[in-house]
Amino acid sequence: MEIVVFGAGSLGSLIGGLLARRHAVTLVGRDPHVARVREAGLRVSGAIDARVRPDALTDLGGRSADLAIVTVKSYDTASAADALAAADADAALSLQNGLTEEALADRLDAPVLAGTATYGARLLAPGRVECTGVGEIALGPREGGRSALAARVGEAFRAAGLETAVATDMPRRRWEKLAVNAGVNAATALARVENGALADGEAASLARTAARETARVARAEGVRLTDRRAREALDEVVEATAANRSSMLQDVEAGRRTEVDAINGAVVNRARRRGLDAPTNRTLAGLIRAWEAGRGLRPTAPE
Repeated sequence: MEIVVFGAGSLGSLIGGLLARRHAVTLVGRDPHVARVREAGLRVSGAIDARVRPDALTDLGGRSADLAIVTVKSYDTASAADALAAADADAALSLQNGLTEEALADRLDAPVLAGTATYGARLLAPGRVECTGVGEIALGPREGGRSALAARVGEAFRAAGLETAVATDMPRRRWEKLAVNAGVNAATALARVENGALADGEAASLARTAARETARVARAEGVRLTDRRAREALDEVVEATAANRSSMLQDVEAGRRTEVDAINGAVVNRARRRGLDAPTNRTLAGLIRAWEAGRGLRPTAPE
């Protein structure tokens, strides 16, 4: 299978690198990382060890592919979709944070699969990515149910050695992932702590409240996600990734813009449309946005 990974950051490089063990993969990202991969290949270390030679570009151009995997930051979804629309991809799969699949589907003349990934990844240096934990990729139609496309993509992922589930319940999985991210990311970024700090105490209570609020909004959107399941999913991730630093914490530490708009901010916006309130998510989003604004990281115009 010919695969383009659009967004060769930590997760994109890891997933693309593992897929390159079996398939023809092109990573699309930024220099100097992409230049190093193009010159010397990609080294995967940590929980998985591999050396692979995917193609690597900074601009997709008019390349074609059987599948485009989108792993850019959520706020770059529109620009990624526009770039992919100018290429020729038969299908797309989002492995991003947030509910981004609709934005991709609006711009692409190709089916868009929803996906979640619990693999841990960290860029160590140009051309080097660490797998900080073997997880699972779940993928399927964003509206739920079965599809031949999802089955084919799942088979291709498994052939490359990736733990993969082809799921029929992606609407619930998408919101469950959002609930976990809403609970983990902003709290760890604001407190500057690893995920394990959310296992108990006041931080745990805050994270669980954010997750429960997200479940409530999911149900208002017609997705069956109970408060109990949202909390269980949060607790499971906190336990499994206790030593990890969340992606939002890594962004804050690096002085980068975060994905708060697509995580806590998305919960607040969806709640407002349904006549609900999500005060914990609203507070968390407001604090992260204030930090971004103070460093000139907020966009100057609505996106």
